[in-house]
Amino acid sequence: MTQPDESKAAFAAAACPERDISRDAERARMIIEMLPYIREFAGRTVVIKYGGNAMIDETLKQSFARSVVLLKYVGVNPIIVHGGGPQIGKMLKALNIESHFRQGLRVTDDATMDVVEMVLVGKVNKEIVNLINLAGGRAVGLSGKDGMLIRAEKKELAVSRESAPPEIIDLGMVGEVTAIETGVLTSLMGSGIIPVIAPVGVDDEGRTYNINADSVAGAVAGAMRAKRLHLLTDVPGVLDRDKKLIATMTSTQAFQAIEDGVVVGGMIPKLHCVLEAIMAGVEKANIIDGRVENCVLLELFTACGIGTEITR
Repeated sequence: MTQPDESKAAFAAAACPERDISRDAERARMIIEMLPYIREFAGRTVVIKYGGNAMIDETLKQSFARSVVLLKYVGVNPIIVHGGGPQIGKMLKALNIESHFRQGLRVTDDATMDVVEMVLVGKVNKEIVNLINLAGGRAVGLSGKDGMLIRAEKKELAVSRESAPPEIIDLGMVGEVTAIETGVLTSLMGSGIIPVIAPVGVDDEGRTYNINADSVAGAVAGAMRAKRLHLLTDVPGVLDRDKKLIATMTSTQAFQAIEDGVVVGGMIPKLHCVLEAIMAGVEKANIIDGRVENCVLLELFTACGIGTEITR
């Protein structure tokens, strides 16, 4: 019978045929440097909005799943909220259902809502859960209907018009969050489970709503008093007028950047979501580049982090 020490040596020889002690020492040093950050976040909740290219690129998908599992193993409580706009658009096109957008929001009639729910809850959500489970975690997929997790109401969109009353746009079954049932999430996390949430909500009458994933992530982070809210994007973070990354901003500076027109386009609703979360009690929020492999770990467990950090 092979002795344990011999077996270990044989495994090491097979796994590391040309072992570089200096490289291994550097890796060990990097792990030790992470210790203060791991200690800071142990037992705390981190809400991550997962979307963009990080959900499409196969390497980034695997990296994200492993990062989430690592967070759980070192004592952090991750909650994942995901989007799925491209996947919804692809399915609508396959079913010959035309998409319409107003102010960046998908107009959602009954037929579109059926597709949104089918894709987000039945396909995208389960793919993410499967990736995390295969990486060694224990994830459970949820929609707003599960345990009445996400309570919502119909979103009203008013567009200003010069010398005329605002135009009220009917977006159909597009909703906004009114409440988060935190007990569902607390119970799952207490059992070692990673919640993965599809941004579909329900109102008091049982009507289903399509909700912006950033908004859901912000609402969940606020309700859970999360230590961090991370929004993964396809840009480096918040950029100034010269297109240079703004590494850190206070909530006041973020609001002023919107008012002054420094922040434009899709970054505006992301910052609004962040500001609401911080007002609700989230300590800090980070808008980070999901195209960077292991971006969540780089932000949480390194001194400099990446992306833009917004503080109170």
